[in-house]
Amino acid sequence: MPLTLSELTAIDDKLSQRFIELDPSGYFIIYIDREKRLICAEHYTNDINEKGLAVDPETGEPFPCDKKLARKPTATFTGRTAKEIGIKITEQAQPYPISKLDHALYLGREFARAEIALVESQEYIQD
Repeated sequence: MPLTLSELTAIDDKLSQRFIELDPSGYFIIYIDREKRLICAEHYTNDINEKGLAVDPETGEPFPCDKKLARKPTATFTGRTAKEIGIKITEQAQPYPISKLDHALYLGREFARAEIALVESQEYIQD
C-alpha cells in the first residue's frame, strides 16, 4: 500500500529535526523571480565556529535566524529549471560553492520544489 501525502510529509518533518553539520563553503538563499520566470540562488560565505554555528567571517558573530541579514552574496545563480540551476552551481561555478554531499542533495530538493512552485504559480518558501 503506498504512503499517503501526510505520511510522506511526516517522514520529511522528522528528518528535518536532525542535527545538520553546516557546509563550511557557505549557504544559499533560494527564491523565485516570477517576472523573469527564474529560480534564483544567492550564495553567501560563512565560517563555522566551535559550536557548529554559522558565523559571519568578518565579525565571528553567529547569524541570527529571526531577521534578514544585510549581506551581499558572493554569487547569484539563476535557472529556468531545477536542473539548469543545479548544473550551473555544480559544473560551472568557480570556486565550487558546495563542499558537502548532503548540502548538494538539499539544494537539489529545494530547486525542484522551487520549480514546481514557479510552474504551478504557488508560493515558495525555502525549507
